[in-house]
Amino acid sequence: MSNPSESEDHGASGRPEGARGELMLRTFAFPADANPAGDIFGGWLLGQMDIAGASLARRRAHGRVATVAVAQMAFKLPVFVGDEVSCYCTLAHVGTTSVTVAVEAWARRHDDSGTVKVTEGNFTYVALGADRRSRPLPRE
Repeated sequence: MSNPSESEDHGASGRPEGARGELMLRTFAFPADANPAGDIFGGWLLGQMDIAGASLARRRAHGRVATVAVAQMAFKLPVFVGDEVSCYCTLAHVGTTSVTVAVEAWARRHDDSGTVKVTEGNFTYVALGADRRSRPLPRE
């Protein structure tokens, strides 16, 4: 069993206790995503988080967005082959043409030892118009 301070059980909603934001992505880590030791590549996890954050940013922008920055990434624990990875997102800042999304990634361990927050970071997206240039975000 994992250290209780690192592991969180899912509540009745299936959401890890302590997770902040809206569930935007859930997937499994596969052998093709891992190094020979069975640890998932950080780049794969970063990509999943970017997809999740872009989904929330796209909803807020009412259209196309592009990733322009990733900041304050903190890889806390490894992800292993077979883990179920869930990304929870919160709007952290809304500007004139861009939106910053705070993304938390949680892993439900494949061996049923619990659910842990594995990483978190802030992703900034810019809203794009049909000409692929930045455009103002709609007022909400």
